[in-house]
Amino acid sequence: MQVREVLDNVAGALGIAVTVLFSPILRAIYARWGARDEEVAAALPGDAVVPGARLCSTRAIEIAAPARSVWPWLLQLGQGRGGLYSYAGLENLAGCRITNADEILPEHQGLAVGDEIRMGPAGYPVFRVAEVVPEHHLVLQARDPRTGAPGDMSWVFVLRPTATGCRLIVRGRLRVGAGVAQFVIWRGITDPIWFVMERKMLLGIRARAERLLLTS
Repeated sequence: MQVREVLDNVAGALGIAVTVLFSPILRAIYARWGARDEEVAAALPGDAVVPGARLCSTRAIEIAAPARSVWPWLLQLGQGRGGLYSYAGLENLAGCRITNADEILPEHQGLAVGDEIRMGPAGYPVFRVAEVVPEHHLVLQARDPRTGAPGDMSWVFVLRPTATGCRLIVRGRLRVGAGVAQFVIWRGITDPIWFVMERKMLLGIRARAERLLLTS
């Protein structure tokens, strides 16, 4: 691991620590990081996958590249594929075995409904493709890694064209289990960690898409 990558992961770890610590204050900001009011309020594909969600977020990023240049990076998301474009060092400390690709991988461009997107090896969280519309949106639903039963979380990626490229909107919806302990774990720990990792992922996708466009 290069020095720059080590420092990047250290910054990510510090970001997680601060966000978890101040989550009660910061969540109103990070739950909609980068998103406009109309994007937060809008209905998006996949909203119906997890009805009655208690934890929701809508985040977005402006990318100076057309949707067709961003879409391939979404198609290859996942462990054993193109990675998650986030803090791989931190993910691998948790045993996720993530490698982030810096190029388009042709063998992972044929994503279809029913395909699995893994966050790590067997036993780690896994999503299944619920809906895919090329260059427009990708809807993922969490699955029980043991039984394959539908889970209580959706993860949705939407591309919207702009005059200078596109906006990538990411929405997460989670139906937290009953009980105070479940809510505290998801709201106080998992949710702020997810934000830090997802923010880095959005920045990683933007950097890759814009860089590839410049060099093509």
